Amino acid sequence: MFKTSANLNIMMKTARIAARGLLRDFGEVENLQVSSKAAGDFVSKADIKSEKIIYEALSGARPNYGWLAEESDEKFGKDPTRKWIVDPLDGTTNFLHGIPHWAISIGLEYKKEMIAAVVYDPIKDEMFTAEKGQGAWLNDRRLRVSDRKNMIEMLFATGMPFADKPGLDETIQEVTRLMPKCAGIRRNGAAALDLVYVAAGRFDGYWERGLQAWDIAAGILIAKEAGALVEALDTNQNPLKSGDIICANNFIFENFAGLIRR
Repeated sequence: MFKTSANLNIMMKTARIAARGLLRDFGEVENLQVSSKAAGDFVSKADIKSEKIIYEALSGARPNYGWLAEESDEKFGKDPTRKWIVDPLDGTTNFLHGIPHWAISIGLEYKKEMIAAVVYDPIKDEMFTAEKGQGAWLNDRRLRVSDRKNMIEMLFATGMPFADKPGLDETIQEVTRLMPKCAGIRRNGAAALDLVYVAAGRFDGYWERGLQAWDIAAGILIAKEAGALVEALDTNQNPLKSGDIICANNFIFENFAGLIRR
């Protein structure tokens, strides 16, 4: 593995610390006190506790950096060029239903560009990491996107809008166009893991709309450093701002994006 920076080491250590509490709570998921944020969208005590742990660790190590995360207000640091972007529990609904597919996502932004990223899956002990220009890694293994070229052999991932969230009709139309041309589509419920699975070659492509920056900030850098192409559904937008994203290996990005954007 490449020589990691001090910031990435802090991020990895922080993710592991937060994971301990989440794993304990996941083992007692039926006893969690849960409050409803909106229909079909939940926040647990575990989610809030994880964010508190991450905030205290990162702000303690780098007190001048800004902060953007799911469960708290944005904070502006004395250093206006650097900001943590954090999802303390990506895949909350999976977590609350006892489904072992969720992760901690931590990204570091510098001058509006992602420069370091961690997506940690505690259940599998899979630590996905990247730094700009240094490649992407899963634990100590270098990651590369798949080299498949035939669409009919490929597996894709997406997120279906639920409850009253907009975009369901569009997503159904996109699935209808793509499904006959590929080996399958998965809806796994954790955007950060979908992106790093593209980086690892487990998925050949991924798209989704209606996301927040903390859902995808770290995953975007890891996917890019593994060789993926990443764009917003609208090519004039930045996915971190628009919340719409499309990601795939370079061999089929154009065809895949064309089917989705049609």
